[in-house]
Amino acid sequence: MSMKKTKYLTSLLISCTLLIPLTVLAGVSNLANKAAQYAESTYQEEMIESLRQLMTFNTIAVEGLASPDNPEHQNFKFELAKQAKNLGFDYTDYGYVVVIGLGDSKQRVGMITHGDIQPFNPSKWAQSPLTLDQTSEPGKLIGRGTEDDKGPISNALYAMKSIKDLKINLNKRIELYVYMAEESDWEPLRQHIKRYSLPQLNITLDSEYPVVTAEKGYGTISMTFPNSNNTTKKAYISEFTGGFFGSQIPEDAHAIIENVNKKLLSKIKQRAKSHIGMSYSYQWQDERLSIRALGKSAHSSKPEYGVNAITHLADLLAVNHWPNNTSGALVNFLNDHLGLGLFGKKFGDIAYSDDFMGPMSVQPTVLKATSKGMQLNINIRRPSGKTTQQLENEINSTLVKWQQQNQIKLVDLNNDINEPFVQQNAPQIDTLLDVFSFYTKILDAKPISIGGGTNSRLFPNAVSFGPTMPGTQYTGHSEHEFITMEQFVLNLKMYTAVLIELAK
Repeated sequence: MSMKKTKYLTSLLISCTLLIPLTVLAGVSNLANKAAQYAESTYQEEMIESLRQLMTFNTIAVEGLASPDNPEHQNFKFELAKQAKNLGFDYTDYGYVVVIGLGDSKQRVGMITHGDIQPFNPSKWAQSPLTLDQTSEPGKLIGRGTEDDKGPISNALYAMKSIKDLKINLNKRIELYVYMAEESDWEPLRQHIKRYSLPQLNITLDSEYPVVTAEKGYGTISMTFPNSNNTTKKAYISEFTGGFFGSQIPEDAHAIIENVNKKLLSKIKQRAKSHIGMSYSYQWQDERLSIRALGKSAHSSKPEYGVNAITHLADLLAVNHWPNNTSGALVNFLNDHLGLGLFGKKFGDIAYSDDFMGPMSVQPTVLKATSKGMQLNINIRRPSGKTTQQLENEINSTLVKWQQQNQIKLVDLNNDINEPFVQQNAPQIDTLLDVFSFYTKILDAKPISIGGGTNSRLFPNAVSFGPTMPGTQYTGHSEHEFITMEQFVLNLKMYTAVLIELAK
């Protein structure tokens, strides 16, 4: 232990013994605040190194391969176990779920995170997204998982370590949960919860500040435009593709149009001028036009932060109503019932809003070629205010009417719509708000709702607490994921203080 650290610990422990009773600073005890300051002054470099190591493992979900059998997931957990044990914590691996603990009380406080990540396109990053990039944009920690959710794991480890260093007497055990399939499959977590008891009080480190007490329900509207041969000599769309994965606003789309003359090309290029935030590249040869669209990716729960390449490319092609072959019908449908809006106002009667949770978002995210045709997947984030049955009826009514009007038979129609979540009784909400206000100087902070869905809904008395500040862009699921160094350290301080306030 360094001399600086020893002196800091000694002075802090002496000051803490004088805090009987504890004085309170705007809802944060002196004990909690001093521990947060200790964490900030002692563990920034170690926390960054922790994140650097955790990021090296490509913990995406692999279809057909369970997380406990995935070598990258296993190696990630081996590194996590090494870090936890070196810091003096107990470590239990349940397969899909890892629990890292401090203390032995039957009363427990849980921090809920996940170790899996979303896919990425390496060509879109200045450095490999599996390395911690601190140089491309000074002040930012860039890479897949920095915000969602490996950064918060490192925050939590060093918040716990700071508490352990200071030998703070807690009445509750602290448990850090790391789930390995949050981005792909919640069923293994549900099975774990049936077998094992959970902490009585929980915070999820996978969302926003100040406190998230409501989450929209995740849903997917899926349909396939059937394979169709085209015999027309008029201009028609022979290919239309785009998207990467279901919870990302797509930034890439591509179309090929046949029998294109100079007049049609000119109309398309003229329309492109009205598209803010989009760029297009064109290749026109032998009356075949290839268009590549580049927008901006974002988490699909935050469509306002992205620029959807699929909807914009379809709108670019709205200069025509296209022959109803596979891709032409797809583009016509996108323009008829989605357009450039974010909230489904063109999709029949499905659009609605809740006073607290806000409007439902409706965004196409993935186009997928199948043996039957081209599958369109539309991501929705639904607030309270309508039943699932009502939504399904409204969706199906719109699809039936469109098929009749266009004489097209869509196949493999499917609606997978989850319920919104509202947490009303979590007793720690006021404590979380006090800590947030104390360290951010944002007064009168209130609970918020988000469009995303976290594991909060599966844990007792759970709400989300960070890691993203209100009013700032959430970069998880995008091709430019980062967290600022300033925010990374602020999260460490707030998590340290919160754990003490909830567990003391």
